[in-house]
Amino acid sequence: MMNIILFDDISRMHLLPLTYTRPVADIRCGILTIAEKWKKRTETETSFLTAGYLQKKFPVTICDQNLLINGSIIPDEEIINRTMTLQSGDALIQNGELLAFVADRNYLEQIKSFEEFLTPDISSFKFIELEAPLRKIKHPWDIFSENGRNIAEDWSLITNGRISQQISDTNRVIAPENIFIEEGAKLEMSIINASTGPVYIGKNAEIMENSVIRGPFALCDHSVVKMSAKIYGPTTVGPQSKVGGEINNSVFLGYSNKAHDGFLGNSVIGEWCNLGADTNNSNLKNTYEEVKLWSHYTERFEKTGLQFCGLIMGDHSKCGINTMFNTGTVVGVSANIFGSGFQRNFVPSFSWGGTLKMTTFQLNKAFKVAESVMKRREIEFDDTEKEILSCIFDMSKDQRHG
Repeated sequence: MMNIILFDDISRMHLLPLTYTRPVADIRCGILTIAEKWKKRTETETSFLTAGYLQKKFPVTICDQNLLINGSIIPDEEIINRTMTLQSGDALIQNGELLAFVADRNYLEQIKSFEEFLTPDISSFKFIELEAPLRKIKHPWDIFSENGRNIAEDWSLITNGRISQQISDTNRVIAPENIFIEEGAKLEMSIINASTGPVYIGKNAEIMENSVIRGPFALCDHSVVKMSAKIYGPTTVGPQSKVGGEINNSVFLGYSNKAHDGFLGNSVIGEWCNLGADTNNSNLKNTYEEVKLWSHYTERFEKTGLQFCGLIMGDHSKCGINTMFNTGTVVGVSANIFGSGFQRNFVPSFSWGGTLKMTTFQLNKAFKVAESVMKRREIEFDDTEKEILSCIFDMSKDQRHG
């Protein structure tokens, strides 16, 4: 099997602020990240070719022959078969977009360091056109829009040939054959309807009493659904997260909390985020018009094609109790938001404040918060994490006004 490298293309820029802190292929959609989907389906380790400041945390492995695959692609049988049959010097494309190519060590040594996204010179390669439909995560709203289909596919992939833990008879369950419970998971006195989509409960996860869950739903390892939560699928709660209140069609990438009452809908929440008690977001405009969302790449609000679109929040951001987010709000990395009234639709990275005034959340203070938050999960906030946040602080300085 050839060495697989997942590379960032222009999608990385459109997926900001989520990709400020990770390669595109490290985004979770469904139960697994894109990289985990490739690894599981190909039974091959993968590495990342991403922006230079991220490469220490997400290193690339280069061998004599390498298969480079666009990290925004959701793998299925067709794309796996087409990429795995590529030969040295082949490039798989679709409508001029580079999907995959095979290159040797010497070629990659020349391009392995880049600033934003990969634009290799493939003019000497043999082009092979892919005519089959292709699924990619190209914009933040694709993550929750594609989540239901990805939960179903990942559920089948993960549970194939395996036996679930038994469901306690204290629970009320519809379609138990669509529920898979990993070792160490706990759930008692809850209502789970898996007739609308599969439900996956990860290792040592917990669903507390009186919770009501409607699939498709994924609760990843060591995560918790708090008492009396109401969750509508398709929703994913990434590893080591806590959620409560009302949630609809949203994705928590991992290590984040929405532990109290309040509504979250059609949203994506990054890692190490915390939504204060009674935080609510709007996911539908009063006029029922198409939602526009701030683009870090074009630096303007772009059409999403969606009527329902809520909150996109980058890693390490927090908001205080009773925070209200408008329809189609983007919050950057390491923002701290509080105060009454609806927050603005775009909150830049390292912002501190709310509707009345925004100032800069200074880097040394952001480090202290990140260190405290990660320590609670027994994860070290090390020099690599500091370097990444420092780079993001510098890259986003022109977006801040205080």
